[in-house]
Amino acid sequence: MQRILAASVPGVTVLGLDDVEPYDEPVEDAPTFEGNALLKARAGFAETGLPSVSDDSGLCVDALNGMPGVLSARWSGRPKSDERNNQLLLDQLHDVPDDRRGGCFVCAVAVVTGPTAGDEFVVRGEMPGRVIREVRGDGGFGYDVLFEATDAPGLTTAELTREQKDAISHRGRALRELAPLLAERLG
Repeated sequence: MQRILAASVPGVTVLGLDDVEPYDEPVEDAPTFEGNALLKARAGFAETGLPSVSDDSGLCVDALNGMPGVLSARWSGRPKSDERNNQLLLDQLHDVPDDRRGGCFVCAVAVVTGPTAGDEFVVRGEMPGRVIREVRGDGGFGYDVLFEATDAPGLTTAELTREQKDAISHRGRALRELAPLLAERLG
């Protein structure tokens, strides 16, 4: 977030959860990425009094009717496990032909700068691509080892540099859309 926002909002300091007094994070039980991002940003603002930015993201696979979707991080159950999630995805798609393995990563980023609905906004970014048949790469996290973005054919998102991934990723796209809105809101 700091890398991407710095270009549009110079001088902004991004604080993480480790930089504020600990609080109980809300349960992510909304049915949409936007809803979960807003839950977390509202909680951040309520607990700290600071403008709060939060995201929710995941992988939506066409052949699985959009699953794992908002359940991406915990699709294979608790405790969260990227390895189990990736194996479940491969198992679910084992007999799906390559031309039907499309999907996209989705990221919704919510900002809450005050206590009313007028103090909230949400942006959304998507990275289209396809799920491959084997794990490749050691960068990124989650499903990156199984996903080839349309804008980077032949490489999984786990094989991209941070700069390459920032340029095409769902999170990068959402944050670049967010940056001018945030700059305007924060003055």
